Amino acid sequence: MFSIPHFDFQTTTEIIALIMPLVSFSSTEFFAYTACRQLSQMFAAIIFFHVSEYFLAAGIHGRRNVALSSLLISKHYILAMVGSLVEYLIEITFFPWLKEYWWLSNIGLAMVLVGEIIRKMAIITAGRSFTHLIKIHHEEHHKLVTHGIYGFIRHPSYCGFLIWSVGTQVMLLNPICVIAFSVVVWHFFAQRIPYEEYFLRQFFGAEYAVYAQRVFSGVPFVK
Repeated sequence: MFSIPHFDFQTTTEIIALIMPLVSFSSTEFFAYTACRQLSQMFAAIIFFHVSEYFLAAGIHGRRNVALSSLLISKHYILAMVGSLVEYLIEITFFPWLKEYWWLSNIGLAMVLVGEIIRKMAIITAGRSFTHLIKIHHEEHHKLVTHGIYGFIRHPSYCGFLIWSVGTQVMLLNPICVIAFSVVVWHFFAQRIPYEEYFLRQFFGAEYAVYAQRVFSGVPFVK
């Protein structure tokens, strides 16, 4: 025979009352750490990307020849980033477990770094031949750059931005925005590349045609 242990209801209630604040504090602290780390990485990535774009353009072309548009901040871009922030806040509030896949978030962080490096290498390698706006008239300093990173990727700045932008959403573990950013950014470059290359073929003729056949565009499924 064994006896059923006797539980003092009042004592048990007191223990629970002591434990609950600790559990609540722990959950709040964990929630705060997750949000602070992921959002701070996101804001740091955005600030560095745009500020470095401006200063690189100013360093290459001269500050007098560079406008604030070189920060590459448009209405559509702001809406996209605000949308990603809204998704993040909704999901971390109602589905906090969704933001705890740190291995996947770290892959997103790696994508941000890789995309940033590729794009900045493209800008530095191209030098004065790199502009944020598509040139429709050939200028004397505009040369066909095929060395360095351009020997492996035809449009490394676009490739870098695609990786960077999607990486920011993988880093935030935003499933909806990962898909949305991938589709929208890919579609933008899928239209931009043929338009830009029309003028590049006009400027550089057969030399560019041979180069385009030999080197990957940098954007999947875009020849």
